[in-house]
Amino acid sequence: MKIFIALGTHKQQFNRLLKAMDKIAGSKAIDAKIFAQIGNSDYEPKHFPFARFLRPDEYEKEIKNADVVISHAGAGSIITALQYRKPLIIVPRLKKFGEHTDDHQIDLAKALDERKKAIAVFNPDELLDAIKKAKDFKPKTESDKEKLIARIKGFLEECSCKKRN
Repeated sequence: MKIFIALGTHKQQFNRLLKAMDKIAGSKAIDAKIFAQIGNSDYEPKHFPFARFLRPDEYEKEIKNADVVISHAGAGSIITALQYRKPLIIVPRLKKFGEHTDDHQIDLAKALDERKKAIAVFNPDELLDAIKKAKDFKPKTESDKEKLIARIKGFLEECSCKKRN
């Protein structure tokens, strides 16, 4: 199994997710080839290779070749994974850990999980179970693609408005 961890280009770290995945990889609890795009995180995984940033074509290639994508609840990562119909595990960034400026990613992760488009994980200690579940997970992508894109855009616009106020 090939796992791609996509943390995007957000300015804040997401060390919590990387540490949880590093622990899983180090324990050999799964037989997987793991690669991560870690963005601005300052934790560097010890048990799998990573790059801080990837060119758009490299990023898309990693998602395309992955069996499972693990991501923050970033719109770009979500849309690309769904376009390629990849099992997607979303771990929302949280304000209380300095991972984002607010907790809007929780709502997006819940909405995608409820619609069976992704597997939402709110506690990184549950990642191993989610990875096992993702092996057989088929994201629903056909019925409300336009609604999903509109909802993601709405979240982004709402966040943009909150930042201005």
